[in-house]
Amino acid sequence: MTATLADRVLAGDPRGIARAISQIENDDASAGDLVARIFSHTGRAYLIGVTGPPGAGKSTLVDRLLTEFRAQQSSVGVIAVDPTSPFTGGAVLGDRLRMQQHAGDSQVFVRSMATRGHLGGLARSTGDAALVLDAAGFDIVIVETVGVGQDEVDIIRMADVSVVTLVPGTGDDVQALKAGIMEIADVFVVNKSDREGADRLVSAVEGNLALHAYANDEWRPPIVKTVATTGTGVPAVVEAIARFRARAATQQISRRRTRAEYRLRELVTERFMKHLEDEVLAEGEFGRFVDRIAAREVDPYTAADTLLKRAVSTNP
Repeated sequence: MTATLADRVLAGDPRGIARAISQIENDDASAGDLVARIFSHTGRAYLIGVTGPPGAGKSTLVDRLLTEFRAQQSSVGVIAVDPTSPFTGGAVLGDRLRMQQHAGDSQVFVRSMATRGHLGGLARSTGDAALVLDAAGFDIVIVETVGVGQDEVDIIRMADVSVVTLVPGTGDDVQALKAGIMEIADVFVVNKSDREGADRLVSAVEGNLALHAYANDEWRPPIVKTVATTGTGVPAVVEAIARFRARAATQQISRRRTRAEYRLRELVTERFMKHLEDEVLAEGEFGRFVDRIAAREVDPYTAADTLLKRAVSTNP
């Protein structure tokens, strides 16, 4: 069944793509096998990360970017990461609703994903979902993060280019000066630039960029003013992304290696913990270690060393 599903993904079948992402999102037992079957067909799509604080108009911007890329005849997959419903565990906002004009376009696929408590602006399975869209043949994959603020930096480990969206009048002129969000941006977008304070926000970002001495061949993030609701400035965002892509081939290779390392470490950690709890420790024993740490009977480092020694000693 998984092999058939992989074939459907590689053929670009929308229902197969949707089902594959659902398997991955639900941590289905066959999800790993699915990724293994499609992985050699990935690496062709260009991944664009769109991040920024809540209310910055990220979804509207992504919708406009979709329109621009489709005008260039590029096929586009979108993963919109939303907050998690406390009742269903699903995505709360459902950003697909903002992109209904593309619903009948076979060269567009939009999927909302819930964070399910994962921090950093992405769902835990976002990277594998992007692999599915890549394998399905989409030229561009856009990942829109949940919008949790300045610590939303996981996107830099996934995207080939990171677009940081800011908006005037909500304190972003202060947020823009904070290291986390400044360091991940390849392109800054000041959205809702028809509002008062847009020029001040641009100046704040420019001032921060001026603190860094850029080499002649080093990319300096441009600042693009947009009004996404009308499409104003959006072609300039697409042009900035194209310029970054053309100049940053070496950086793209480096980022994809970083992405591979991060994912490998994440999977090894998950599997080690599963092995520890399922194969090494008695039922409830891990929880008892946690209780002892909470009661200050043992420190976390000693507990971790003890668990590691237990795991190593049980292996042949």
